[in-house]
Amino acid sequence: MARRSQCRAMKNTPTDPVPLLQDLVRCKSVTPAEGGALTYLENLLSTHGFTCQRLIFREEGTPDVENLFARIGTGAPHLCFAGHTDVVPEGHAEGWTFPPFAADIADGFIYGRGACDMKGSVAAFAGAAIDFVRTARKFKGSISFLITGDEEGPAINGTVKVLEWMKDNGHIPDHCIVGEPSCVDQLGDTIKIGRRGSLSFAVTVEGKQGHAAYPHKADNPIPKLARFIDRISSASLDGGNDHFDPSTLAVTSFDVGNPAGNVIPSRAAAKFNIRFSPEHSFASLKTWAEGEIAAVKAEMGGTWSYTATEGADAFITEPGAFVGLVQDAVERETGVLPKLSTSGGTSDARFIKDYCPVLEFGPTNATIHQTDERISVDELRATQTIYGRIIADYFSAEL
Repeated sequence: MARRSQCRAMKNTPTDPVPLLQDLVRCKSVTPAEGGALTYLENLLSTHGFTCQRLIFREEGTPDVENLFARIGTGAPHLCFAGHTDVVPEGHAEGWTFPPFAADIADGFIYGRGACDMKGSVAAFAGAAIDFVRTARKFKGSISFLITGDEEGPAINGTVKVLEWMKDNGHIPDHCIVGEPSCVDQLGDTIKIGRRGSLSFAVTVEGKQGHAAYPHKADNPIPKLARFIDRISSASLDGGNDHFDPSTLAVTSFDVGNPAGNVIPSRAAAKFNIRFSPEHSFASLKTWAEGEIAAVKAEMGGTWSYTATEGADAFITEPGAFVGLVQDAVERETGVLPKLSTSGGTSDARFIKDYCPVLEFGPTNATIHQTDERISVDELRATQTIYGRIIADYFSAEL
């Protein structure tokens, strides 16, 4: 009888994410290397009943990338956790307090590349999902993991192609949580429900080279491009809205390639980047830039050309039942009402939003990509507790 009680107690003992994270950090999975991280996660999840698929995608001119899809259950509702086990390079290892892939614990912190971004979230959600499946026994619905090895790299052979495979094989979820480290000052303070878009321009003005002593014999492209840069730098693209700050424009380069002080150059080039809300699109911003070029050209002349490189499109998951469920779960576990944010750069949520509602929630991001990247043991365990609450609430709610 005592033996049976002991076994029952072991089954009900929560999974500790600390050794899970340590094992993941010790896998040197610098993009695009798998480093053993996906193998470790596959073995862990399959042991607990998840059906796992290793997906390798390739494209000419890009490195092969290994990915993992794991799912337990076959029906709805289907909640997916999306994340990545690839990490950025460690930089100068001698600058770290502890070796960057040793996962040492000191003063209550786990040190290592990827501890926050984002192996910590992967370990915490894996532990929470394992505990839920073990204690809930049979539950109505599905839990899945979309884990890529290409988030920190070109993002060509990772989440984009896994999503296409999921669609072709009937695995598109109803909702998705991306485990990016979303919190700023304390765990629970921020949920990201969208991201700004990114569009980069390169503008060139051609003129005529000449001697600086005889400017009338040359056609100086610099004043023309400078006028254009002044116009766009002082322009207001929008005033922002309830979920997005005003769109921004940053000039990133102004170059004439001229080492001489007495020569008027024949060409001037500039680059700028726009971060924008869903009030704009790639097409509308290109039209705006073309109008600004046309205005300066009509005033000052010159031969103009430009190219535009589309980055991520802007998106938002409108607050509703799903966002509210996650927000409530975070507040109940932390006592903090999380802010709904769209700040920051880009994440793989930009691909997932084309398939289902998606948001981002994970630990604090103070040390991501830095020397001595680390997460506190308490925060890691608290993150798992929050994920556990989200999972339990999700499968008891009618979304």
